[in-house]
Amino acid sequence: MYGDLDRPPLRADALNRALEPDGYRVEVLDIAPSTNAVVADRARQGEAHGLVVVAEQQTAGRGRLDRTWVSPARAGLTFSVLLRPSNPLGWVPLLGGLGVAQALRQQCEVEAVLKWPNDVLIDGHKVAGLLAEAVDGAVVLGIGLNVTTKAQELPVPEATSLALAGATSTDRDTVLRAVLRGIADALGDDSRSAYRELCSTLGREVRVELPGGESRTGTAEAIDDNGRLVIDGAPVAAGDVIHLR
Repeated sequence: MYGDLDRPPLRADALNRALEPDGYRVEVLDIAPSTNAVVADRARQGEAHGLVVVAEQQTAGRGRLDRTWVSPARAGLTFSVLLRPSNPLGWVPLLGGLGVAQALRQQCEVEAVLKWPNDVLIDGHKVAGLLAEAVDGAVVLGIGLNVTTKAQELPVPEATSLALAGATSTDRDTVLRAVLRGIADALGDDSRSAYRELCSTLGREVRVELPGGESRTGTAEAIDDNGRLVIDGAPVAAGDVIHLR
């Protein structure tokens, strides 16, 4: 039984009826340490493309660079998708983010944009983050999206939620359907140009915190064919981007 009437639980049967034509199979867990870990285990067992595991509450969620992803129960969407994509692996998290951003723009009528490599922003604030992990030839794409999270519930001032951003839809069932269909569309098409068009990092002065503790500062000039961010002519494959202006 849930106690917050403004945050009703998801219904797996309804989601599966709606999303089966799109190739998805949805499982909803009341609580899980990490949906990426659950889906990774299933990938190792040979699970087919299209498995989606949603946790109403996640106790050990991870973002990039082993940061935690914190959200109150049923205030957001925390889920992982098992993909066996034909796209180059470097582009999978980028196109996944594109699918999220496009779905939010269409379904929720917010001006969602992308921050390389895998954040979704509204008005410069992070509303969603993605974490992609390669597992035995598959990709597990984890997504955390703040939906009805209140200002006092946000983990950092730089974050936001759909509700705080004035979204026209904050029904989690509706938003999840739209996001999963957006991901399928983005991965199914050659959407690299669309990613570049929505990427707010391009053309900015940025600082990239690189794995290992080094950093690089310069102009984000392009995203190359491997999905790397090109800064002053030098490609960066992974890192944490800070927009300087």
